Amino acid sequence: MESKSQKITSLINEGLKPADDALISTEIPEFKKNPFQLGVASGDPLPDGVVIWTRLAPEPLAEDGSGGMKNIRVPVEWEVAADQNFNKIIQHGFAAALPDLGHSVHVELEGLAPWRYYYYRFKVGDMVSSIGRTKTAPADGTPISSLSFATASCQAWYHGYYTAYRHMAMENLDFVLFHGDYIYEYPINSSNLVREVRLSNAHNTKIVTLNQYRLRYSLFKSDSDLQAAHAAFPWIVTWDDHEVENNYADEDTQYNASPHQFIEQRAEAYQAHYENMPLRSMSIPEGPDMRMYRKLTYGNLAEFNVLDTRQYRDDYEGSAIVSGEDAKVRLDSDRTILGDKQEKWLLGNLEQSEATWNVLAQQVVMAQIDRNPGAGKKFSMDQWDGFVADRERIFQAFNEFNVQNPVVLTGDIHRHLAANLKKDFTNPASETIGTEFVTTSIASGKDGEVHDDSADKWLSNDHVKLYNAQRGYVRCHVTPDKWDTDFLVLPYISTPGAPIETYASFTVENGKPGLQKLEKELVSK
Repeated sequence: MESKSQKITSLINEGLKPADDALISTEIPEFKKNPFQLGVASGDPLPDGVVIWTRLAPEPLAEDGSGGMKNIRVPVEWEVAADQNFNKIIQHGFAAALPDLGHSVHVELEGLAPWRYYYYRFKVGDMVSSIGRTKTAPADGTPISSLSFATASCQAWYHGYYTAYRHMAMENLDFVLFHGDYIYEYPINSSNLVREVRLSNAHNTKIVTLNQYRLRYSLFKSDSDLQAAHAAFPWIVTWDDHEVENNYADEDTQYNASPHQFIEQRAEAYQAHYENMPLRSMSIPEGPDMRMYRKLTYGNLAEFNVLDTRQYRDDYEGSAIVSGEDAKVRLDSDRTILGDKQEKWLLGNLEQSEATWNVLAQQVVMAQIDRNPGAGKKFSMDQWDGFVADRERIFQAFNEFNVQNPVVLTGDIHRHLAANLKKDFTNPASETIGTEFVTTSIASGKDGEVHDDSADKWLSNDHVKLYNAQRGYVRCHVTPDKWDTDFLVLPYISTPGAPIETYASFTVENGKPGLQKLEKELVSK
């Protein structure tokens, strides 16, 4: 019997045909409102193509999660051009917007030229979407002189405005890397809603069903600044916990749902995530399972291993912060944050890589963080400190395979962080084997502050060189000689229109692991 994902794949493939008999039976509704109110997006660049995405939703906040769409297939025309005026159309075709996938459209473009900008748009009847710009990756193994991208994470829409995305959309970037927590599952009400808007009671509930997840994505994606950042660059996305629920681990919930209930919830959440992200068909969910880990390569300059540290991890019992005897469990050699299959895949990639910079794009802090500056130690079981053996195997692979310039890119903690990765974190004089850059949140945590109550605890770890608790994003500029990272911050997000400034900058030289801080005046814009 054909699985759900196989059925959806076959329907998508059928819908990708030109307007022939396969689409005659479908219906083109007469839209009274723009069906492209959730914008456009592209993602997962390859040398010959990218994924382009949209979702039909003339009523984005329809409480049943349908976006105001009927239960019908709709043929959507797509066009790709070499210029933003679409005078030179390179490719065009039709895709089926299926009710099975929330009327989302994922077109996997092929046959494009490497390392080149393209423009795309969608049409239904006389309705036309906004225009997106995307960029393919360079050809495999080819030398490229530079690469620029931004990293972002944690966008609780209700905690403030997405002003950071407005600034990001004006950057000159090759792509955006998103680390997770694209949505949050919590009820939205007067206790957490900062934006000056009114929402129906449908939003004031912990979301657990497919329709609720669809509505939550619609709410977050209705933001014009987020749409602008999606339209400006291709995105490489992964997830963390809040795309399902806080601190879940594999099939284990931190709440009181039964195992059966949570597995069903996870399946619904994963489907909604695929529906709303510019992901390839390899990520179509198989029930409660969805492939998110993958590799993207930018010539001979950088290789990005996009990880999933949530779907396959072991759970923890008791408190997330452990000390004393309770901390010994984190040393269990059988504990895994990646799962055996993903870990084997990652180690194989590291062994074979010939890139100058080797990147782990993932979710939770990898550097050891002792949260008790005094006697005794405290660690988080939700970060890599809860999976010490897994971390050590990766660090051993860096050494054994002579992996060039390991860089770990992280999100999750709503803080900017820069840290050296040490061969032995218990010895400050130990060899530095890599670098970690953690991006703060886009909105989660409200306005934030430069140093919060946790700053001294984190900075007491000698290998941590930066801690900042404001909102913003990270910008990276990579060349064969060095990796430059800027930490950008906003003074507030509780009202729109905040300026942005570079709070701190660091560089890592090729072949010389370790952070070098660039002393310069704050740059505002």
